[in-house]
Amino acid sequence: MDWRHRALCRDEDPELFFPVGTTGPAERQVEEAKAVCRRCPVTSDCLNWALDTGQDSGVWGGLSEDERRALKRRERLRVRTS
Repeated sequence: MDWRHRALCRDEDPELFFPVGTTGPAERQVEEAKAVCRRCPVTSDCLNWALDTGQDSGVWGGLSEDERRALKRRERLRVRTS
């Protein structure tokens, strides 16, 4: 079975995971989305899929857009220095 069939976000409004803006209400929305991710059994599958497919917007695998960008930067730096 595909990991997406077990994702808790299937029962949530998809817009929760795609906040508009970066302050105030959008920050609260990101935290609400992450709370769903924290309870989800497929968070790492989701994050890996988002990274592998270049998902640049929204909350995926419990990480915001900025957090995923930082993760990618750290990984590129790690690869360069090893």
